[in-house]
Amino acid sequence: MRQLSRLFVISHVFFMGFLISGTAFAETSPIVEETPSISMIEAIPDDNVAQEIHSVLEPMISAFPPLQTRPRHQRIDVNRVVLDFYTHRQFRAAWTNPDDVTQLLKSLNDTQVDGLEPTDFRGDDLAMAQASMQNTSPTPAQQAAFDLAATRTYLTALLQLRRGKVDPARLDMHWNFDITGADPRDDVENFFTALDTHDVARAFAQAPPQEAVYVGLRQALAQLRAIRDRGGWPKVAAGESLKPGMDGPAVAQLRARLAAGGYLDSKHSKNNDYDDAVIAAVKKYQTEQYLGADGVAGATTLAALNVPVQARIDQVRVNMERARWLLYKLQGTFVIVDIAGYKVALYRDGLPVWRSRVQVGKPFRSTPIFQAEITYVTFNPTWTVPPTILKEDVLPKILSNPNYLSANRIRPLDREGNVLDPSTIDWSNPRGITLRQDAGPENSLGQVVIRFPNDYAIYLHDTPHRDLFAKNVRATSSGCIRVENPLQLVELLFNDPVRWNSAGIQKQLANGKTENIRLPVKVPVLLAYWTVDMGNNGRVAFKPDVYGYDDPVLKALNLPAKLPALDLQAAAGQGRP
Repeated sequence: MRQLSRLFVISHVFFMGFLISGTAFAETSPIVEETPSISMIEAIPDDNVAQEIHSVLEPMISAFPPLQTRPRHQRIDVNRVVLDFYTHRQFRAAWTNPDDVTQLLKSLNDTQVDGLEPTDFRGDDLAMAQASMQNTSPTPAQQAAFDLAATRTYLTALLQLRRGKVDPARLDMHWNFDITGADPRDDVENFFTALDTHDVARAFAQAPPQEAVYVGLRQALAQLRAIRDRGGWPKVAAGESLKPGMDGPAVAQLRARLAAGGYLDSKHSKNNDYDDAVIAAVKKYQTEQYLGADGVAGATTLAALNVPVQARIDQVRVNMERARWLLYKLQGTFVIVDIAGYKVALYRDGLPVWRSRVQVGKPFRSTPIFQAEITYVTFNPTWTVPPTILKEDVLPKILSNPNYLSANRIRPLDREGNVLDPSTIDWSNPRGITLRQDAGPENSLGQVVIRFPNDYAIYLHDTPHRDLFAKNVRATSSGCIRVENPLQLVELLFNDPVRWNSAGIQKQLANGKTENIRLPVKVPVLLAYWTVDMGNNGRVAFKPDVYGYDDPVLKALNLPAKLPALDLQAAAGQGRP
């Protein structure tokens, strides 16, 4: 009955969603049950500490009136969870076992391994308060203050580990990743169960993502911090490119830097020549860091090598935070686009079954980050030129080349869809026209478009610009995602080896008709942004932050948490009269 009672109370908490230290949990169902009134629930009469806890929490009751509606992104402060937690236990203290507090303090300090800041959680305040209470006879008010502070800290730390500290919706107004796939009510229930069973350490061990990529990032963070604590990695003198056959102090620095990063055997690090071992190490580094793998340590490679280790530590911390936002979404069958990595993958049952390179939006026409569902595929698509591209790209080409439209099989249409004679249009000030490119292999969308309805007119598609896939930096589109092998993805999305095998898809394309075909099952698609990769060798690779998204996340991650200070001295004078 106790478990059922707690679940009942917690379920009402999440009718509002959840916000803790800037971290949001959004509920999307429009159905809302009224939160039961708790104003009549009293503390256990003969428990003085419970009476004090009730006295502290009672003024909060009016701050959480019953809900009649639930907006999509309405959120609730962690105090709401604290209130309902103590309500279901009749305001009895939760931290009466000293071992629970010991586990809590150690676990708070250990949050550093996940890239969080232990000082955010005021563990020192709790430790000092615990020591003070052990050496004196604390009043019920002091015991209540300590208990409430421990519970708030416990929840704050665990939910940051579980879902992240930073609210991504505050950094991106279009953020629409919901909590489908992992009910936060289960998380909170598990936290409180661990406390009841005096297994606080287990709650902290299980709260962060358990996926291998996250574990790898945690290990990489520890390794980078160890390098930092030893003084960082060697710096390579900037200047001329270092090439095979060269020798001298700069090459010796390069060798030392490659050895420090694990790319070159340390026994070879003392030499001064640019030999085959250095060439192989430089190529390996360039490949992992999304640089041109030519074996020459040019300006770009040297700049990457000389990024301070602290900056790489921050980059890993930022991407661990992104992992806490999104890894719980990666379940079942889904397509994920790694924007900063210029690649796409299809997963089934959580395992990758297909990968391909992609081209994404240029920095000034960035591909947005969002989730949607792939619902249909367009074969032999036409392409309607978007207004921005019409104004900024196409019109200048038309003005400089009268044959541009016919060469690219583009037709001007009026508002009713009638084809216009290009010679009758004032191209210096065209009004009320649409440009549409005929279907065909040279169409800007290629032979196929993979559609997922969204507010940005973004989709996955084929492209005639296939040469651009060979580039290392592939932020080359106007926002949509160009896929290197789209027909393979189409076949996997339909997942119908009889009707929609490779031959069936080619037959559909051969008829030349522009046709939309719905998928038998909708497939989630996630457009995400990570600036690190975990290689099969367990080493972290760093990608260029093509859109400059890392810095805002880092700044928010470094902001102090807003947990109130614990002052037992003040609490002693604020007890019940």
